Order: sequence, then C-alpha cells, then structure tokens
Amino acid sequence: MPHMHLPHFHLPHVRLPHIHWPHFHIHFHDRPLSGEPHPERPFHWRLYWCEALATAVLMIVGLVCVILLTAPDTFLGRMLAPYPNIQTALCGLCFGMAGTAAAMTPFGKISGAHLNPSVTLAFMLSKKIVWIDALGYAIAQVIGALFGTAAVYGMGMVFASWRNLSAEVHYGATIPYTKISVWYALGSEALVTGLLIITLYWLAAHPRYKAVTPWIGGIFFLVMNPITAWLSGNSVNFARSLAPALFAGEWTNLWIYLIGPFAGSSLAVLAIQFDLFGKIHLLEARLVNFGHHGRVPHLDDPHFKHAAPEHYDAYRAHLEELAKLKAQKNAAQQDT
Repeated sequence: MPHMHLPHFHLPHVRLPHIHWPHFHIHFHDRPLSGEPHPERPFHWRLYWCEALATAVLMIVGLVCVILLTAPDTFLGRMLAPYPNIQTALCGLCFGMAGTAAAMTPFGKISGAHLNPSVTLAFMLSKKIVWIDALGYAIAQVIGALFGTAAVYGMGMVFASWRNLSAEVHYGATIPYTKISVWYALGSEALVTGLLIITLYWLAAHPRYKAVTPWIGGIFFLVMNPITAWLSGNSVNFARSLAPALFAGEWTNLWIYLIGPFAGSSLAVLAIQFDLFGKIHLLEARLVNFGHHGRVPHLDDPHFKHAAPEHYDAYRAHLEELAKLKAQKNAAQQDT
C-alpha cells in the first residue's frame, strides 16, 4: 500500500496585542503628625521621648511658679494672700507660660508640644494622629509629668525650706472645692478644656495666627482662673494632676481630672466637626513649629522643613473642596 501524505494545515499566525498592565506605585511618606504613619513603622520613639522631656519642663517651671505664688511662707504668697483673684490669675498665667517655655525647647518643637493627653485626644479624634501614636504621647506625658514633679520634690530633699513650702501647697496638686458637689468641678474641667481645645484649634488652623498658638495658654488661664479655678484648679490635663497627686498623697476625686478633660476635649472636637466655630481644618497635629507636613523633625535642626509630599497640594485642595461642598449642602438645607 503506497504511503499517503496527509496535507499540512498551517494555522494563521495570530499576533496577540501587547497588554500594558497597570503599575501601582505606592509611596509611603511617614507623616505620623498628619495621621499617615508608615505601615512598617508603627512607633515613633523620637516623638514620644521629646514629648516626655517637654512635659517635664512644663511641670518643673509650672510647679515652681505655683509654689512661689501660693505658699504662705514665701514673699509672693504673703503679698498676694489678700488678693486671691490676682493670685489665682497669676498662677494661671505662669503655668500657661510654662507650657510656652516647654513648647519652645527643641523637644517641644519636635513633638509639636501637645503636653496634655486632652490635646492629643483631640488630635486623634480629628484623625491627625493614629491611636497607637496617641497612646505613645499620653504615656510620654504621664512619664514626663512624673519626672518633672520628682525634680521639684527632689529639691526638697536638698533644701528643707523648699520641702516645707512645697508640702504647704501639696506640691501644686489640683484639688476640687469640697463645699459643693464634685459635679461642679467635673463640669468646670470639661468646660474649660473644651474652650481651650477650640482656642488652640482655631489659632493653629489659621496661618495668620499660628505663631500665637504656643503663647495663648498664659493668656487663656490668666482670664479663666479667676472665674473657674476655685471649683477644680483648672487642670484640664490629667498628667498635670496625676503627678503632684502621687507625691502629695492627694487621691481624692482624681477621676475628675481624667473624665472631665477627656469629655471636654471630645465635645470640642464634635463642635468643630459641625463647623459651629467656622471652618477649622488642621493639617498636622502640632501646636508649635508648623510646616513639616506631618513629618518628624530632627533634633539637630528642628526648624528644617522637608519638601511637601507629592500628594500634599492635592490633599489640601481636596479638603477645601469638601468644605465648599459641605457649605453648599448646608445652605441648600437652610433654603428648603
């Protein structure tokens, strides 16, 4: 049988088009003070220990001033005793300016000088700092307050006269007024904290007034102390109240200085989000040394400004557009 050759069929050459698959380039800018930390860097230790040192400065300067102004056996204490309102106002001014001094240190300029768990809570609720960094700040503030108070306490171990002066005023501890219900003290702490947060936010959100932000504490408490300090001491800062309470043994109603300031801070942020005080949009969780776009400055040059991230301008424009849309929506609702 002859060999048969089957025909060969050649399939047509089909050239598949080249498909350009999309490339996703994700650039992580570590900006913990704008709520955008690097996913591989959950902790920012430089921020925490700088915040602790700045808080220690706050406590040392503030407590020394309060002891000198209020202890009965000091020259200023004797002179101001007949004028309690002036004495209280000066205590507020000096403790507020102690916060300014702490903010102006290199440590405060790096951390942004929250110096207060209530301030950090407000930044967290506004999504300018994530919870793990907020927790780091709060722990640092408590540790810093303890070390600062310990330094003031330690001065009494060297100088007996200072120990007596400090003990007379309970190491500057904040104590609620006991002749009325503690709920008045709680309400006072919440109210004053809320007003402080709104004031700081409003100043920090307006470029024209940013430079005033770290200085406002002295003026704020100079005004508020004669009005409300008799109720609770106007702490508005759990770390500031906790540390002296430990050394003075004044644990009575310490919970007021935790719940009151935290409640006031939360309500203030809620009011800000509802635009009750105008459009307030913060770009970074700072009260001093602005313009770092949420990044962490270096200790050797806290003022050095990094270039803005690529998406920074777009993000800012997006915020402005959202604010306009929200305003238009509110206006339309009012018209209907």
